[in-house]
Amino acid sequence: MQSPTRTRAGASLLAAGAAAAALLAGVLSPGVSHAASQENCRPDGLYATPGVDVPYCSVYDTEGREKMGADHQRRVIGYFTGWRTGKNGQPAYLASDIPWDKVTHINYAFGHIDSSHKLSVGADGEKNAATGMTWPGVTGAEMDPALPYKGHFNLLNKFKKQHPDVKTLISVGGWAETGGYFDDNGVRVNSGGFYSMATNADGSVNQAGIDTFADSAVAFIKKYGFNGVDIDYEYPTSMKDAGHPADFPVSNARRGGLNKGYAALMKTLRERLDRAGAADGKHYMLTVAAPSSGYLLRGMETFQVQKYLDYVNIMSYDLHGAWNEYVGPNASLFDDGKDAELASANVYGSAQYGGIGYLNTDWAYHYFRGSMPAGRINIGLPYYTRGHKNVQGGTDGLWGKAAAASCPAGSGLTKCGDGAVGIDNLWHDKDDDGKESPAGSNPMWHAKNLEKGIVGDYVTQYGFPADTRLTGTYVRKYDSTLVAPWLWNSEKKVFLSTEDEQSVAAKADYVVDRGIGGTMVWELAGDYDWNAAKGQYEIGDTLTTSMYEKFKSAAPYGAKKSNSPLPTDAVDITVDFTEFKLGDSNYPITPKLKITNNTSATLPGGTEFQFDYATAAPANASDQSGFGTKVIKSDHTGGNTGGLKGDFHRVSLKLPAWQSLAPGGTAELSFNYYLPVSTPSNWTVNIAGTAYALAGDLGRGTKLVEPGSGPSPSPSPSEPGTPGACTAPAWSATSEYGGGVTVSHASHQWKSKWWTKGEEPGTTGEWGVWQDLGAC
Repeated sequence: MQSPTRTRAGASLLAAGAAAAALLAGVLSPGVSHAASQENCRPDGLYATPGVDVPYCSVYDTEGREKMGADHQRRVIGYFTGWRTGKNGQPAYLASDIPWDKVTHINYAFGHIDSSHKLSVGADGEKNAATGMTWPGVTGAEMDPALPYKGHFNLLNKFKKQHPDVKTLISVGGWAETGGYFDDNGVRVNSGGFYSMATNADGSVNQAGIDTFADSAVAFIKKYGFNGVDIDYEYPTSMKDAGHPADFPVSNARRGGLNKGYAALMKTLRERLDRAGAADGKHYMLTVAAPSSGYLLRGMETFQVQKYLDYVNIMSYDLHGAWNEYVGPNASLFDDGKDAELASANVYGSAQYGGIGYLNTDWAYHYFRGSMPAGRINIGLPYYTRGHKNVQGGTDGLWGKAAAASCPAGSGLTKCGDGAVGIDNLWHDKDDDGKESPAGSNPMWHAKNLEKGIVGDYVTQYGFPADTRLTGTYVRKYDSTLVAPWLWNSEKKVFLSTEDEQSVAAKADYVVDRGIGGTMVWELAGDYDWNAAKGQYEIGDTLTTSMYEKFKSAAPYGAKKSNSPLPTDAVDITVDFTEFKLGDSNYPITPKLKITNNTSATLPGGTEFQFDYATAAPANASDQSGFGTKVIKSDHTGGNTGGLKGDFHRVSLKLPAWQSLAPGGTAELSFNYYLPVSTPSNWTVNIAGTAYALAGDLGRGTKLVEPGSGPSPSPSPSEPGTPGACTAPAWSATSEYGGGVTVSHASHQWKSKWWTKGEEPGTTGEWGVWQDLGAC
């Protein structure tokens, strides 16, 4: 499930907030009036640096939603790469080619970590694409003379002046530059990159390296006019041989400490950016490109860094490709219960897995939804293909197999898939011997030409003769359950996984319907338009425009972590999930859950805690320590063909009757679950009959109190309706309802929080599917 043969971009449990007392005071105490007004704009669950008045309102509104312009209700984030300069004779993609009115954020790929642990894009000079290169005679690529640097950075800032709602971030790392970097001559330097900057050889945190990098990152974004930093660290996981094979000598030795180093890095970056933002009067953003693979995430504990992020971009692509023999979609939205890779591992037949397939976008979204509001999550879409040749079996290649006789030099693999090559692999990498890496990697504009039987005039720029002819016919196929198109060439037995208007529209609808923050695309240069004059597809913005049109009039995104009201009074009780086993030993996932009472009150035996964890894992979490851990409500049961129906499982656990928890005391239990989940959230604790939130959840509007100091008014789901005015349609036991549907039943109006059928309003409880809107 790792992806050794990938583009330079990269291939694609449970710490509910161990906030220090200083943090709690900084985030949850009233403070001065200006600080309070900025707190009103802080996104739900976002960490705030203690003692710093972070200017959140420069980026967020008073609901904690990002301000992106009147016609941008959801994000459209595009990665813009530095190497498509046109200087090598291949098609260029410059800042002037970006559809600036259709996107909300641009991530420049990539900056790297140099040998001194500083953020860099290489030495200045006319050959430096980021800061020195120019494009004389290219319309739109004229430099802004007011800026002291040239290159892509000059053009990005020139166009930002014309489109001030668009934010730019410097993306650091990527597949090939996580553990090293390319020097000014294009030679890779194996410096250790993120691995050695954040983690020492003995697995301990390298705080000195982190401090150096964080300081350089702040200076970098100020110098070059960026709005924030995007970290593309591939990968801080304890799974062996994950990431780029050239990094294994450094990364594998540090596996046990990578998570700690990653958490320390993100905390330090958040705090340095917050302090810089307070000084500059503008909030600087921190984001990450996160893996979507259940394999990689199993080795990342509970992705504890999510609280430091403005949002997460899920790399929900590279889910299938030539790193193994299993032929399937690059980026399917849903599982179909037939994934050959998962079937070979008996995922569908295992009761422990609950029949949940975890190689799809919907699964990855729900993994992160367990710890973040929907609006702080963006799903990834690929503007490139993955594919195999010599495919055997399957349906038009789908779920077939294609094993290679040998693997690319330097891939680190002894077994791999038979990746498509030649005209079916236009955007290929090269292996250690300088030969083409078989991967079936193509921009979507080339895939569209293959589909139409067209040999574009650009093929000569990629080394093909002008008289190149296609072999066989590339027939477009589409699976509506997976939401995945592909091209199938039955003569060549070539399978190329694609995206097009139909799949992108369906994914955009998914984003809108679930309140998701938006989409991220790798990379903008893969999008297409039809050139009627030439009779071929070329670089364009068809798919990006499709998403923009879907999003521009959408409802605001989901800004709250919980689907149900939580107490506004919070107590300082911390919960940490620790002592995860490493790598392949981490199954089932069995961390220790430590509960620490930082209040002045003793918690008696029997005190109940409740929390939510993501439906990305089945509803079979348990403990082995006498705390009576049990799932008391599930938004989803069974397999996930066609998607997970809801977001959370609600869990209850109680201090054993014989075990009280004195101030400063810690209780510990052994927790147990079977698929990875991000940090469980929406905690409550019932003390002497009063329910409190936990301060470590960093909830908006939460007030830190001591137990027994008097409850705040209980939150109500909404304003009650007018008695006698049931205007909504009557609920029907046989009808299906999507999220956000209002019905009337038993003289009340009810709103569905997610898809449901047959669940009677008023019977599903506070955490159930139906939200009571009041009497009518």
